[in-house]
Amino acid sequence: MKITDIKTHMMKVPLIRPFHISLGVITHAVSCLVEIETDEGVTGYGEGSPGPLITGENLEGTVETIRVLRESLTGMDPRDLEAVYTVMNRAVAHAGTAKAAIDIACHDILGKANGLPLYRLLGGCSNELETDMTVGLDEPQTMAELAKAHVENGFGIIKTKVGAGIEQDLARVKAIRQAVGDDVKIRLDANQGWHAKEAVELIKRLNEYDIELVEQPVPRFDFEGLKYVTAYSPVPIMADESCWDAKDALKLVSERAVDLINIKLMKCGGLYEAKKIVNIAEAAGVECMLGCMAEESGIAINASAALGAALSNITRADLDASFSLKELPFTGGFTIRDTRYLVLPEEPGLGISELKF
Repeated sequence: MKITDIKTHMMKVPLIRPFHISLGVITHAVSCLVEIETDEGVTGYGEGSPGPLITGENLEGTVETIRVLRESLTGMDPRDLEAVYTVMNRAVAHAGTAKAAIDIACHDILGKANGLPLYRLLGGCSNELETDMTVGLDEPQTMAELAKAHVENGFGIIKTKVGAGIEQDLARVKAIRQAVGDDVKIRLDANQGWHAKEAVELIKRLNEYDIELVEQPVPRFDFEGLKYVTAYSPVPIMADESCWDAKDALKLVSERAVDLINIKLMKCGGLYEAKKIVNIAEAAGVECMLGCMAEESGIAINASAALGAALSNITRADLDASFSLKELPFTGGFTIRDTRYLVLPEEPGLGISELKF
C-alpha cells in the first residue's frame, strides 16, 4: 500500500458561545481536515487543529506544512508508522498540529487495513470513556449557572477555567460548588495563569471546595515553579502546556514535578508520540488524561477517545470540544451514551465514513 495523495480542507465552524480562558478568547473551531489516499483505495481521515493561544500555530501555516510533508510522504506505506514519523521529523521541525493530522489519518488507514476499530488497534482496554464538561471564564454566577446546566444534562465532572484574578477565582469555584452540589467532581485549569507561590496559597484556599486536580497552574516554562507547586499543593497537579512530547514527560516524571499529565494530540504530534508519553508516565506511576483543543471539530476527538479508551493508564478525559460546535464536518465516529460517555465505533479505523463540506 502506498500514499498517492494527501488532500487538505480548511474548516471554520462557529462555537455555540465564545470560550474564554486566561490566555484569550476562542470563537471558532478552526481545523485542517486531511484525506490520505492510497493505491489500494483505502482513505484515511485526519485533523490538525491549530490553537494559536497554546501552540502558536495558525491554519494557513498548518496547511502549508502538510503540503510540504506531502512531498516527502507520497509513495510511502502509511501503515509504517515509525517510518512515516521519522520522515516527518526530518522534513519539518515541531509543527505538532500538521503531524497530528497525518498521524491520525495513517492510524485510520492501519485500522481499516486490518479490519479493526482504532481503540482495539491501540490496546482495547475499553470501548468507551467518560468526559468532563468545561466551563469557560466568566462572571462567577454565569459560570455557576452553566455548570449547573451541564450537571442537569448528565455530566458528572465539571472542569472550570480559572487564572484571571485570585479573588475572582475563589468566587468562581465557590459559586460552582454551591450550584452543582457535593457529588460532582470539579477540576480546575489555570492555563498558566498563576505564579508558583500564589498558586500554592490559592490552591490551599480552593481546596475547601473539594477540588479533584489543578491543571497547569504556572507558566509552561517555569519547571521549578511547577515542581514547587506540586510539592506543596494539597491537591494533585497536572501538567498540560509544560508537556509537549515524550522528552518533556520524561523530565517531569523523573523529577516528580507533577502528579498527572494531560496529553493533547495537537501538542505532541499525534497518537504515535502520545503513546510514548503514556508509557513513560505509566512506568513512573503517573496517570494521564486525554485532552483536546477547543478548536477541534471531532475527528481528532475520535482519535483521542480511541487512545483514551484503549490504555488503562489514561484514567481521565477532557474531550468535550465537539459539544460546543453547531455542526460536525463528518459522518460516523463515536456516539454519546448518557450525555457524558463517548462510545467508540466498531467499524474499522476511526469509523468515519465521509467528510461533509
